[in-house]
Amino acid sequence: MEDDLEQSASQSWSNPLELELKDGERLQKVLARLGYGSRRVTEDMIVAGRVKVNGRVAILGTRFDAESDQLEVDAKAVNPQPGLVYYLLNKPAAVISSASDPVGRTSVLEFVPSEPRVFSVGRLDYMTEGLLILTNDGDLAQQLTHPSFGVDKEYLAHVNGSPSRGALAVLRSGVMLDDGMTAPAKVSLLSSSVLRITIHEGRNRQIRRMLDAVGHSVIRLVRVRIGTLTDSRLEPGQYRELTSDEVIALRSVAGPVRKKTRGGKRVLE
Repeated sequence: MEDDLEQSASQSWSNPLELELKDGERLQKVLARLGYGSRRVTEDMIVAGRVKVNGRVAILGTRFDAESDQLEVDAKAVNPQPGLVYYLLNKPAAVISSASDPVGRTSVLEFVPSEPRVFSVGRLDYMTEGLLILTNDGDLAQQLTHPSFGVDKEYLAHVNGSPSRGALAVLRSGVMLDDGMTAPAKVSLLSSSVLRITIHEGRNRQIRRMLDAVGHSVIRLVRVRIGTLTDSRLEPGQYRELTSDEVIALRSVAGPVRKKTRGGKRVLE
């Protein structure tokens, strides 16, 4: 089977000189730098046909230019641009998620290094606490925030009153808000007034509005998970860099960025 894969890959790159004359790094070096394993492991990935460059199955000897080429691993798009950073911040309450504020409120950017410049992946509202990713990787941010990818975000909510079975059923089936019906949420009651809620949408103040709609306003709201990512050891206001494995896992959960042409423009499918 390995011979078949190598033959198929060689057919994709019909001119061997194309590999040697092409600018860029050796592909296995790029994959190793991105955290996929040692050079030997990444060579095995290439031989197994798991890696594509510009839509063609790669072979050993393929070179990769991060400025112009597109990379896929296991049918998932990978952004290999150098200089990308990924921070996980435990956002405190009374902090904004945007870069600046006309009235001078504290921004999440004040908790992470100023260079390279990053942005928050999605937003937590002013009083909501918990996990927030900050990065300069626009592709990953799009994957994690666009509703078509369905990435779970899990919250703990302390509310006024004790939600009834009926209120929980409404949350689980979808709540009609002023901007439309929400997708069904995963909801469990941890105590009489504390809920665990998981959603994959990202509307403005969505959890708070959902709970208001069933008669239980929020006292405290904390995000505890984004996709596969969680960290109970981070104190409020602390951040850390994501590991290569964590970045790869997030990409895997989100799935590839799917684009198509419509009216001459590239848009999300």
